[in-house]
Amino acid sequence: MSTAREPDLRPGQSAELLKELHILTREGKLNQDSRRKLKQVYHLHQFIDQLLRELPEQDGGPTIADHGAGKSYLGFILYDLSLKPQGKGRVWGIETRPELVARSRELAQRLGFERMSFLNISAADAATDEALPDQVDVVTALHACDTATDDAIAFGLQKQARAMVLVPCCQAEVASHLRKSKALSLSRTPLAELWRHPLHTREIGSQLTNVLRCLYLEATGYQVTVTELVGWEHSMKNELIIARHTGQKKRSAAQRLRALLAEFGLEGLEAERFPGLPDQ
Repeated sequence: MSTAREPDLRPGQSAELLKELHILTREGKLNQDSRRKLKQVYHLHQFIDQLLRELPEQDGGPTIADHGAGKSYLGFILYDLSLKPQGKGRVWGIETRPELVARSRELAQRLGFERMSFLNISAADAATDEALPDQVDVVTALHACDTATDDAIAFGLQKQARAMVLVPCCQAEVASHLRKSKALSLSRTPLAELWRHPLHTREIGSQLTNVLRCLYLEATGYQVTVTELVGWEHSMKNELIIARHTGQKKRSAAQRLRALLAEFGLEGLEAERFPGLPDQ
């Protein structure tokens, strides 16, 4: 067993926050399970903290919008470790469940995390909500379910985000389209064998969804890195997509995205999911 004063915790880190996140026990202890959880949190934080350090200096500090925030553990950790030491910057947690929004607001007030705001709203509606600024530096979406990740990307594009950090979850939309056109696809191309069986339909749909998202980000001016969030033994929802804005829109990425949509019979998704693609 270890205590809150041991080197697993960062200097100045809020022990009360870690208790609320169930990383520390009420007695301030850190057992083996919570030590593993803390390592995962630090792993994600290091990616985002690096992005924050790359941002140009600004008077108000960095702005972060966290979509599908849930209990807002990511937003709280980012505030505690990155924004609080700077004395500037703001986090918006965006969540559809009102009880979680109320809980996060209460916790932020109790901890004195004054530059955290929580909105009871969907990712799709957040882009037009007046409570959010016209431009946001970093957009995060940790396990935002199915098309909520696409909504977070659309939000980031509209808000001219300098970076996006996405961990997609439960990608079902593409798989449902593959299912509907399966008979036609099997007669048209041997590639359809990749999704002939229901399990493979789900898996190839998930994989294809993220490939299309990465191409879309590249086509709209982002440099994309794909890596693991944590080891596969901890989570199967493990793909971490990091996008840095460069302003260089890749026409070749747009062409490949459209070619994939055509190959898999998904052309109908372009207008809804990829409206920002440059003209052919």
